[in-house]
Amino acid sequence: QVQLVESGGGLVQAGGSLRLSCAASGRTFLDYAVGWFRQAPGKEREFVAAISWNGGSTYYADSVKDRSTISRDNAKNTVYLRMNSLKPDDTAVYYCAATTSQRVRDWGTPKAYDYWGQGTQVTVSS
Repeated sequence: QVQLVESGGGLVQAGGSLRLSCAASGRTFLDYAVGWFRQAPGKEREFVAAISWNGGSTYYADSVKDRSTISRDNAKNTVYLRMNSLKPDDTAVYYCAATTSQRVRDWGTPKAYDYWGQGTQVTVSS
Protein backbone atom coordinates (compact mmCIF):
# COMPACT_ATOMS: atom_id res chain seq x y z
CA GLN A 1 0.00 0.00 0.00
CA VAL A 2 1.04 3.55 -0.74
CA GLN A 3 -0.68 6.53 0.79
CA LEU A 4 -0.56 9.79 -1.11
CA VAL A 5 -1.43 13.21 0.24
CA GLU A 6 -1.57 16.29 -1.96
CA SER A 7 -1.09 19.84 -0.76
CA GLY A 8 -0.37 23.28 -2.11
CA GLY A 9 -3.64 24.04 -3.86
CA GLY A 10 -5.56 27.23 -3.38
CA LEU A 11 -6.87 30.34 -5.06
CA VAL A 12 -4.52 32.16 -7.40
CA GLN A 13 -4.94 34.90 -9.96
CA ALA A 14 -4.45 34.23 -13.63
CA GLY A 15 -0.79 34.50 -14.51
CA GLY A 16 0.30 33.35 -11.10
CA SER A 17 2.12 30.22 -9.99
CA LEU A 18 1.61 27.30 -7.64
CA ARG A 19 3.68 24.41 -6.44
CA LEU A 20 1.73 21.29 -5.58
CA SER A 21 3.22 18.60 -3.38
CA CYS A 22 2.46 14.89 -3.20
CA ALA A 23 3.75 13.22 -0.06
CA ALA A 24 3.95 9.44 -0.05
CA SER A 25 4.10 6.93 2.75
CA GLY A 26 3.90 3.19 2.95
CA ARG A 27 5.71 0.96 0.52
CA THR A 28 9.04 1.92 -1.00
CA PHE A 29 8.54 5.11 -2.90
CA LEU A 30 11.33 4.22 -5.30
CA ASP A 31 9.17 1.45 -6.76
CA TYR A 32 6.79 3.96 -8.29
CA ALA A 33 6.48 6.47 -11.04
CA VAL A 34 4.17 9.29 -10.03
CA GLY A 35 1.69 11.21 -12.09
CA TRP A 36 -0.48 14.26 -11.67
CA PHE A 37 -4.01 14.39 -13.01
CA ARG A 38 -6.74 16.97 -12.74
CA GLN A 39 -10.50 16.96 -12.94
CA ALA A 40 -12.72 19.95 -13.47
CA PRO A 41 -16.46 19.84 -12.71
CA GLY A 42 -18.35 17.94 -15.38
CA LYS A 43 -15.16 16.80 -17.12
CA GLU A 44 -13.16 13.61 -17.22
CA ARG A 45 -9.96 13.19 -15.29
CA GLU A 46 -7.12 14.59 -17.36
CA PHE A 47 -3.42 13.73 -17.34
CA VAL A 48 -1.07 16.59 -16.45
CA ALA A 49 2.45 15.27 -15.89
CA ALA A 50 4.40 12.24 -14.68
CA ILE A 51 7.88 11.38 -13.51
CA SER A 52 9.86 8.13 -13.30
CA TRP A 53 11.09 6.56 -10.10
CA ASN A 54 14.44 8.35 -10.22
CA GLY A 55 13.33 11.55 -11.92
CA GLY A 56 15.21 10.66 -15.08
CA SER A 57 12.14 10.68 -17.30
CA THR A 58 9.26 13.11 -17.34
CA TYR A 59 6.17 13.44 -19.47
CA TYR A 60 3.75 16.34 -19.82
CA ALA A 61 0.39 17.01 -21.35
CA ASP A 62 0.58 19.46 -24.23
CA SER A 63 -1.66 21.86 -22.36
CA VAL A 64 0.90 22.41 -19.59
CA LYS A 65 4.31 21.35 -20.87
CA ASP A 66 5.66 24.82 -21.57
CA ARG A 67 4.77 26.17 -18.14
CA SER A 68 5.06 23.25 -15.75
CA THR A 69 7.82 21.28 -14.07
CA ILE A 70 7.45 17.97 -12.29
CA SER A 71 10.18 16.87 -9.91
CA ARG A 72 10.71 14.52 -7.01
CA ASP A 73 12.77 14.30 -3.86
CA ASN A 74 13.03 10.63 -2.94
CA ALA A 75 14.72 11.45 0.35
CA LYS A 76 11.50 13.21 1.33
CA ASN A 77 9.15 10.80 -0.48
CA THR A 78 7.63 13.77 -2.23
CA VAL A 79 6.78 14.72 -5.81
CA TYR A 80 6.23 18.32 -6.82
CA LEU A 81 4.37 19.99 -9.65
CA ARG A 82 5.24 23.58 -10.33
CA MET A 83 2.80 25.41 -12.61
CA ASN A 84 3.38 28.91 -13.95
CA SER A 85 1.28 31.29 -16.01
CA LEU A 86 -1.87 29.77 -14.61
CA LYS A 87 -5.11 30.20 -16.53
CA PRO A 88 -8.74 29.91 -15.46
CA ASP A 89 -8.87 26.68 -17.50
CA ASP A 90 -6.39 25.19 -15.03
CA THR A 91 -9.06 25.28 -12.35
CA ALA A 92 -9.63 21.72 -11.16
CA VAL A 93 -9.01 19.25 -8.39
CA TYR A 94 -5.45 17.98 -8.80
CA TYR A 95 -4.63 14.41 -7.90
CA CYS A 96 -1.35 12.60 -7.65
CA ALA A 97 -1.14 8.89 -8.33
CA ALA A 98 1.49 6.17 -8.19
CA THR A 99 2.18 3.41 -10.68
CA THR A 100 4.70 0.60 -10.86
CA SER A 101 4.89 1.05 -14.62
CA GLN A 102 8.05 2.81 -15.73
CA ARG A 103 6.85 3.00 -19.33
CA VAL A 104 6.19 6.53 -20.44
CA ARG A 105 3.44 5.38 -22.80
CA ASP A 106 1.42 4.15 -19.81
CA TRP A 107 1.57 7.31 -17.79
CA GLY A 108 -1.17 9.25 -19.50
CA THR A 109 -3.87 6.72 -18.61
CA PRO A 110 -5.56 6.84 -15.19
CA LYS A 111 -6.11 3.08 -15.12
CA ALA A 112 -2.34 2.50 -15.17
CA TYR A 113 -2.11 3.89 -11.64
CA ASP A 114 -2.48 1.80 -8.52
CA TYR A 115 -2.82 4.43 -5.81
CA TRP A 116 -4.42 7.85 -5.68
CA GLY A 117 -4.49 10.74 -3.31
CA GLN A 118 -7.61 12.62 -2.26
CA GLY A 119 -6.86 15.68 -4.35
CA THR A 120 -6.21 19.36 -3.79
CA GLN A 121 -8.33 22.15 -5.25
CA VAL A 122 -6.72 24.70 -7.53
CA THR A 123 -8.83 27.70 -8.49
CA VAL A 124 -7.53 30.30 -10.92
CA SER A 125 -9.43 33.56 -11.02
CA SER A 126 -9.52 35.76 -14.08
